Amino acid sequence: MACYFRRTIASKLSKILGAPEETLLAAVSAFPVSKKQQSPDFRLSVSSLVEKGLIQSAGDIQAQTEQLAHQLKWSSVVEEIGVGPAVIHFKINKTLLAKKLLHQISSEGSDFGVKSELFKRSPKGETIVEFSSPNIAKKFHAGHLRSTIIGNFIANLKEALGNNVTRINYLGDWGMQFGLLGAGFKLFGSEEKLKANPLQHLFDVYVQVNKEAKSNEDIQKSAQDFFRRLEGGDDQALSLWQHFRHISIEEYKKVYKRLGVHFGEYSGESMYQGKIQDILQQLREQGLLKTTQRGTGVVDLSPEKDMSLCTTVVRSDGTSLYITRDLTAAIDRKHRYNFAEMIYVTDKSQQNHFEQTFKILEAMGFQWAQCCRHVPFGLVQGMKTRKGDVVFLEDVLDEARARMLQNMRNSRTTKVLENPEDTAEKVGISALIVQDFKGPLLSDYRFDWDRVLQSQGDTGVFLQYTHARLRSLLRMCDDGEEETFDPSLLQDKRAISILQHLLRYDEVLHQSSVDLQPKHLVNFLLALGRLVAVAHRDLPVKDSPSAVAQARLQLFRSTCTVLASGMKILGITPVEKM
Repeated sequence: MACYFRRTIASKLSKILGAPEETLLAAVSAFPVSKKQQSPDFRLSVSSLVEKGLIQSAGDIQAQTEQLAHQLKWSSVVEEIGVGPAVIHFKINKTLLAKKLLHQISSEGSDFGVKSELFKRSPKGETIVEFSSPNIAKKFHAGHLRSTIIGNFIANLKEALGNNVTRINYLGDWGMQFGLLGAGFKLFGSEEKLKANPLQHLFDVYVQVNKEAKSNEDIQKSAQDFFRRLEGGDDQALSLWQHFRHISIEEYKKVYKRLGVHFGEYSGESMYQGKIQDILQQLREQGLLKTTQRGTGVVDLSPEKDMSLCTTVVRSDGTSLYITRDLTAAIDRKHRYNFAEMIYVTDKSQQNHFEQTFKILEAMGFQWAQCCRHVPFGLVQGMKTRKGDVVFLEDVLDEARARMLQNMRNSRTTKVLENPEDTAEKVGISALIVQDFKGPLLSDYRFDWDRVLQSQGDTGVFLQYTHARLRSLLRMCDDGEEETFDPSLLQDKRAISILQHLLRYDEVLHQSSVDLQPKHLVNFLLALGRLVAVAHRDLPVKDSPSAVAQARLQLFRSTCTVLASGMKILGITPVEKM
């Protein structure tokens, strides 16, 4: 019970320093497990206490550290107190550690970690996460994979922490390209092909009409005419566009289902066409909209208001831009959802766009713009299938499933499965997610199928294998009843290492909730998998004395619970067998 031990230490500190326990809790953290030696269980950063003004700086921080450590007394909970560089270490009674921690995991289940006191001050409320956002009438591009899985992770995490989350898929469903597609479908479209393979046919039509339009002015005029009629609300043009939009969403849902992703709202740029003029009028009335010599409408964001830093929001012909539609969407969402925070997940090329969007909203007097956040990510390089360079996400998912299925067939340890294709799909997607989430989101990375699908090492396959192995152990040895166990029988260093690592789970979730980076959780779970591999080998359950077996089973059962919970937050569906 991380909170129990952390609060015990914070309570002792509170009596000495005269500061509230709640303030001191965050300064006490679980100690990372060391391979070389048995680690302390918790540490207190005296430097952080000085920074927060909880201790007055007296120059020699090490002397202050030693003085404070001397004032702290051992107890039935804390058995040993030591000193490091500006840090105080605490060793907990290990029998009590096993008893309290495993009981808490058993009673809380998937809520373990997310109900921690570390989140007590975290704001709860409506959270909007906008992610994925493909362009309709086009097959789901592989480039949208990162936005989709990152956004899903953020939404899962926020939901687990008690926020009411609305997942928005903001589709690219407006613009001149639909004029081209509308004109092209009349020339090259086929209802029969559209029914058979909707997005592939629309993609083929778009490629063909785009090529023809470069040398054919009549097609260019037809495209302009179609889009003009679309913007004017022409029934025939709107009907065709709505047809394209509907079948696109239905096709996307098939891919999202494979990824385990869902949305509360499918919106798009088209939704805000009729509201843009109201926003532009508001900008005019507030004196924020300026007209340049070229006739474009801009908002001056320069500190000195000398037009040195302007953002264009209206073209010279009066038509809107992407940023205009994003401003309109943000204001509309605040009105409809009254969100506490709104998070946009897109690639890093849009960082400047969102900075400008948030600044304009603030300039308009919307203080809630400070609750808007952009989570940028880097690019994936070298993603190829056996067919060649990847274009469509479906090809990536198919490739992951096919390669994983082949690996499973070649493995001597693969179990007999009812649906091997489904297992291969889930494990393959796990591999894609973990590969993507191991490092900082902002970094580009090079994709390598062989490395991604390895069963050993830091991979999603290894996580799934660890979970399946634990589930197998529980099926074989667990009679389904929660029995009492003797925590004194879990004093082996391998068991202690797992317990110490589990103490960090809530801190890892808290760190991920602060910077919205999944790497903390991924690396925690991978480290847990490595500790489990050693313990599974050295701490047998079968053929051990009954009391020892029951204690170890409780350890493995709790570990499996935390592993599965963390995987689900990442967007991974744990498999029972593989």
